[in-house]
Amino acid sequence: MASVNKKLPPVERVSRVLLSMQRYSWEQGVAAQAFLELGDMDTATLLAREAVQRQGADGRLAILHEAEGVTDPAANGEALLRAAMLTDDPGLQAAAEKMLAYLLYSAPRAPDGTLYHTIDAPEIWVDSLYMAPPFLAAAGKYKEALQQWRGIRKRLWQPGPRLYAHIWDEAGQNLKQAEHWGVGNGWAAAGLARLIQALPGGMATERESLAAHLHELLEGCLVHQRADGLFHNFLDQPGTFVETNLAQMLAYTIYRGLAGGWLPSKFRKQADQMRAAAHRQVDEAGYVRGVCGAPGFDHPGTAPEGQAFFMLMEAAWRDLQAG
Repeated sequence: MASVNKKLPPVERVSRVLLSMQRYSWEQGVAAQAFLELGDMDTATLLAREAVQRQGADGRLAILHEAEGVTDPAANGEALLRAAMLTDDPGLQAAAEKMLAYLLYSAPRAPDGTLYHTIDAPEIWVDSLYMAPPFLAAAGKYKEALQQWRGIRKRLWQPGPRLYAHIWDEAGQNLKQAEHWGVGNGWAAAGLARLIQALPGGMATERESLAAHLHELLEGCLVHQRADGLFHNFLDQPGTFVETNLAQMLAYTIYRGLAGGWLPSKFRKQADQMRAAAHRQVDEAGYVRGVCGAPGFDHPGTAPEGQAFFMLMEAAWRDLQAG
């Protein structure tokens, strides 16, 4: 594919493509987070402002339609908090507080307080580990953030394979989707990494508990890594398509954990293999190919979250190198 982007460094090509893509609430959020972690606060602030432009009356950010989700909009929260602080804009601060109040007081949830992922069904998804707990912790609601993690873990964590199932049906008290979806486990890993970083130093015991669990999850994922550095869409089902984004998500997680001192160095070699594999998937235009593809996420293709996690991976690798 011919492109004016082909002479740019990979992260710049990938970021330009990301900004061209149509985005739902969680995609807007992970895009803003990517620019935030790369240090491009100007772009992160623009994305946060647009999330506020589409804030619903109930407080959910970046809403394109009413049934978009319960926790997905919270993925915009951390960038919004940072934008509010740096710009001293009371409107941005009020929008962040409104998103927080929705999660704390009015969002639909299970009897034990665990947030549902969807508006129209009592379902708890592993995706929520990335969407809600890191924002809650960034907003200073540490106990609530940990409660959400525990509620999701109780329902979806599978200790045998050391992987997360995808969807729990609270009404039926059973797994609606028991498969070990790669990107779902990537959401969990990256969400745990961001949660660990957001907890204060005085919560060392909680940080250690999260890091120990993340260590287990990484080992559960990495046993399924292919020789090319990538993974299958369902980790333990080699008949499913080969997928790129989980490699990026796990590499990001590992680099952040190594830099923070809460993951062991044994993971570095596999993280570097995953990063190299992801770089091979970036085409001349800047599309990260072979990720779980939007909008159905049932085929290899391209997606905003695939672009964003390449950028997040690169930000984490850069910070580790600068160390």
